[in-house]
Amino acid sequence: MTGSYLRTYFLAKYVTSNAPALAKLITPLQGFLIETNGYRKMGLRYDDLIAEENPIVQKAINRLPPKEYYDRVFRIRRAHQLSLMHQLLPKEEYLKPEEDVRYLTPYILEVEAEMKEREYFDTMAVVTK
Repeated sequence: MTGSYLRTYFLAKYVTSNAPALAKLITPLQGFLIETNGYRKMGLRYDDLIAEENPIVQKAINRLPPKEYYDRVFRIRRAHQLSLMHQLLPKEEYLKPEEDVRYLTPYILEVEAEMKEREYFDTMAVVTK
């Protein structure tokens, strides 16, 4: 489980920066998929969709500033309520693409890097002379 989010993140960065032909093909498809997914119509950000059951994500969520944590909980609860009522937000309350920033991803990458470093140092062999 460790490193899976990190690998996916860096693969996406690689494709967008080093494979311009592939990026030109994927970018319109990305916009279409985001629009059909509908999470913005419920006021959610992309990082709100990341499952919390993963210990890495739990540690990252615990590192969020209090305001960001409160906002995340509010967005998720509001989306659950809308889902129960089979409704969407009014169009003027839809999340705009420029507001859909990755607020949790940096913390996840930080926790994964720390866990990878800890694993490296835990398995390091000590050589005595």
